[in-house]
Amino acid sequence: MGSGDNLFTVVAKNIDVIAMPVVSLVYPLYCSVKAIETKSRTDDEQWLTYWVLYSLITLFELTFAKILEWFPIWCYAKLGGVCWLVLPYFNGAAYVYDNFIRPFYRNPQVKLWYVPKNKDVFSNPDDVLFAAEKYIQQNGPQEFQRLIARADREARTRRSSYTIFHDDYEY
Repeated sequence: MGSGDNLFTVVAKNIDVIAMPVVSLVYPLYCSVKAIETKSRTDDEQWLTYWVLYSLITLFELTFAKILEWFPIWCYAKLGGVCWLVLPYFNGAAYVYDNFIRPFYRNPQVKLWYVPKNKDVFSNPDDVLFAAEKYIQQNGPQEFQRLIARADREARTRRSSYTIFHDDYEY
């Protein structure tokens, strides 16, 4: 601090450093805890969406940190964006959810994960029994017993190949 700098000047020059943790972490944390204690889904939606968006902003920042260093206005733009997401007057996180995330989730244009339409053979425990009964019908009970014995031998072989350390071994 120079001789001409007073406290107000220092605070004004570093408002983003002072306000960002309060606006982006402390206040949302407090509101999230309050939202957990209420029975309303609206505040839950607001704060869950906020944390998802804040995580995306943080990932963006970490990924493009070297590029963002070239934009001195980035910290102020981020502060403004986080204020818009957080402050109840704007309700920005809920707006982003309602207008961008929910429509994409309800009617995805891009399939991120492939989920097969047909049920998996072993999706229920009863399906395993059904598959065993079908195998016995097709191959006979002796073949099924041989299959079980072979699986048991392979399991014992795998277990015997593990190295076991004893507590009483002196190094």
